[in-house]
Amino acid sequence: MFFENLLNRGSTPALVTSMAYTQARHKVIAENIANLNTPGYKAKQLDTQAFQRALGEAFDRRAKDSSQPFAIEGDEFHTDETGALKITPSVSPVDNILFHDGTNISLEREMSDLAENTLMHQMTSTLLQGRIGAVRKAIRGRV
Repeated sequence: MFFENLLNRGSTPALVTSMAYTQARHKVIAENIANLNTPGYKAKQLDTQAFQRALGEAFDRRAKDSSQPFAIEGDEFHTDETGALKITPSVSPVDNILFHDGTNISLEREMSDLAENTLMHQMTSTLLQGRIGAVRKAIRGRV
Protein backbone atom coordinates (compact mmCIF):
# COMPACT_ATOMS: atom_id res chain seq x y z
CA MET A 1 0.00 0.00 0.00
CA PHE A 2 2.81 2.41 0.88
CA PHE A 3 4.65 1.88 -2.40
CA GLU A 4 1.41 2.06 -4.38
CA ASN A 5 0.64 5.45 -2.83
CA LEU A 6 4.20 6.60 -3.39
CA LEU A 7 4.19 5.69 -7.08
CA ASN A 8 0.57 6.54 -7.97
CA ARG A 9 0.37 10.01 -6.46
CA GLY A 10 1.83 13.34 -7.45
CA SER A 11 3.31 13.74 -10.90
CA THR A 12 4.31 10.13 -11.56
CA PRO A 13 1.06 8.95 -13.23
CA ALA A 14 1.01 12.05 -15.45
CA LEU A 15 4.63 11.49 -16.46
CA VAL A 16 4.02 7.82 -17.25
CA THR A 17 0.93 8.74 -19.30
CA SER A 18 2.89 11.46 -21.11
CA MET A 19 5.65 8.99 -21.95
CA ALA A 20 3.07 6.59 -23.40
CA TYR A 21 1.53 9.45 -25.42
CA THR A 22 4.85 10.63 -26.89
CA GLN A 23 5.77 7.04 -27.75
CA ALA A 24 2.45 6.55 -29.56
CA ARG A 25 2.81 9.90 -31.34
CA HIS A 26 6.30 8.90 -32.50
CA LYS A 27 4.80 5.77 -34.05
CA VAL A 28 2.08 7.78 -35.82
CA ILE A 29 4.59 10.28 -37.21
CA ALA A 30 6.94 7.49 -38.32
CA GLU A 31 4.05 5.75 -40.10
CA ASN A 32 3.18 9.00 -41.87
CA ILE A 33 6.79 9.47 -43.02
CA ALA A 34 7.05 5.84 -44.11
CA ASN A 35 3.94 6.28 -46.27
CA LEU A 36 5.06 9.55 -47.82
CA ASN A 37 5.06 8.05 -51.32
CA THR A 38 2.06 5.74 -50.88
CA PRO A 39 -0.67 6.91 -53.28
CA GLY A 40 -3.91 7.79 -51.52
CA TYR A 41 -2.46 7.55 -47.99
CA LYS A 42 -3.97 10.08 -45.55
CA ALA A 43 -1.75 11.28 -42.73
CA LYS A 44 -2.80 10.47 -39.16
CA GLN A 45 -2.37 12.72 -36.19
CA LEU A 46 -2.60 12.95 -32.44
CA ASP A 47 -3.66 16.35 -31.11
CA THR A 48 -1.06 17.42 -28.55
CA GLN A 49 -3.09 20.38 -27.30
CA ALA A 50 -6.11 18.15 -26.64
CA PHE A 51 -3.85 15.71 -24.77
CA GLN A 52 -2.41 18.51 -22.63
CA ARG A 53 -5.92 19.81 -21.83
CA ALA A 54 -7.01 16.28 -20.86
CA LEU A 55 -3.91 15.95 -18.66
CA GLY A 56 -4.79 19.21 -16.89
CA GLU A 57 -8.38 18.05 -16.38
CA ALA A 58 -7.12 14.78 -14.90
CA PHE A 59 -4.97 16.75 -12.44
CA ASP A 60 -7.98 18.88 -11.49
CA ARG A 61 -10.15 15.78 -10.89
CA ARG A 62 -7.36 14.21 -8.84
CA ALA A 63 -6.97 17.39 -6.78
CA LYS A 64 -10.69 17.33 -5.87
CA ASP A 65 -10.71 13.63 -4.98
CA SER A 66 -7.32 12.00 -4.43
CA SER A 67 -8.86 8.53 -4.20
CA GLN A 68 -9.79 8.64 -7.90
CA PRO A 69 -7.41 6.96 -10.37
CA PHE A 70 -5.46 9.22 -12.70
CA ALA A 71 -7.40 8.89 -15.96
CA ILE A 72 -7.58 10.99 -19.11
CA GLU A 73 -10.32 11.05 -21.70
CA GLY A 74 -10.33 12.47 -25.21
CA ASP A 75 -11.40 11.75 -28.77
CA GLU A 76 -8.03 10.25 -29.71
CA PHE A 77 -6.95 8.76 -26.38
CA HIS A 78 -8.25 7.39 -23.09
CA THR A 79 -7.00 5.53 -20.06
CA ASP A 80 -8.35 1.99 -19.79
CA GLU A 81 -9.29 0.17 -16.58
CA THR A 82 -5.70 -0.98 -16.03
CA GLY A 83 -4.38 2.59 -16.29
CA ALA A 84 -2.79 2.07 -19.73
CA LEU A 85 -3.15 4.77 -22.35
CA LYS A 86 -5.08 3.73 -25.45
CA ILE A 87 -4.58 5.74 -28.64
CA THR A 88 -6.83 6.11 -31.71
CA PRO A 89 -5.19 8.53 -34.18
CA SER A 90 -7.43 10.66 -36.36
CA VAL A 91 -6.89 11.48 -40.02
CA SER A 92 -5.23 14.85 -40.52
CA PRO A 93 -7.65 17.70 -41.16
CA VAL A 94 -9.03 18.02 -44.67
CA ASP A 95 -7.62 21.54 -44.98
CA ASN A 96 -4.19 20.04 -45.70
CA ILE A 97 -2.95 20.27 -49.24
CA LEU A 98 -4.01 17.27 -51.31
CA PHE A 99 -1.23 16.25 -53.65
CA HIS A 100 -1.62 14.76 -57.16
CA ASP A 101 -1.31 11.20 -55.86
CA GLY A 102 -4.14 11.69 -53.33
CA THR A 103 -1.92 11.99 -50.24
CA ASN A 104 -1.95 14.87 -47.79
CA ILE A 105 1.45 14.34 -46.18
CA SER A 106 3.84 17.26 -45.87
CA LEU A 107 7.33 16.02 -45.02
CA GLU A 108 8.21 19.40 -43.52
CA ARG A 109 5.20 19.27 -41.19
CA GLU A 110 5.94 15.70 -40.15
CA MET A 111 9.58 16.54 -39.40
CA SER A 112 8.46 19.58 -37.38
CA ASP A 113 6.01 17.40 -35.43
CA LEU A 114 8.75 14.83 -34.88
CA ALA A 115 11.13 17.46 -33.46
CA GLU A 116 8.41 18.85 -31.18
CA ASN A 117 7.47 15.36 -29.97
CA THR A 118 11.12 14.44 -29.39
CA LEU A 119 11.57 17.46 -27.12
CA MET A 120 8.40 16.59 -25.22
CA HIS A 121 9.57 12.99 -24.83
CA GLN A 122 13.02 14.02 -23.62
CA MET A 123 11.58 16.46 -21.08
CA THR A 124 9.12 13.87 -19.77
CA SER A 125 11.87 11.25 -19.59
CA THR A 126 14.15 13.58 -17.62
CA LEU A 127 11.39 14.47 -15.15
CA LEU A 128 10.42 10.82 -14.71
CA GLN A 129 14.07 9.83 -14.14
CA GLY A 130 14.27 12.47 -11.42
CA ARG A 131 11.09 11.19 -9.79
CA ILE A 132 12.32 7.57 -9.89
CA GLY A 133 15.70 8.69 -8.53
CA ALA A 134 13.95 10.36 -5.58
CA VAL A 135 11.98 7.17 -4.86
CA ARG A 136 15.20 5.12 -4.99
CA LYS A 137 16.86 7.47 -2.51
CA ALA A 138 13.84 7.21 -0.20
CA ILE A 139 13.92 3.41 -0.35
CA ARG A 140 17.67 3.31 0.37
CA GLY A 141 17.27 5.82 3.18
CA ARG A 142 19.77 8.26 1.71
CA VAL A 143 19.33 11.96 1.21
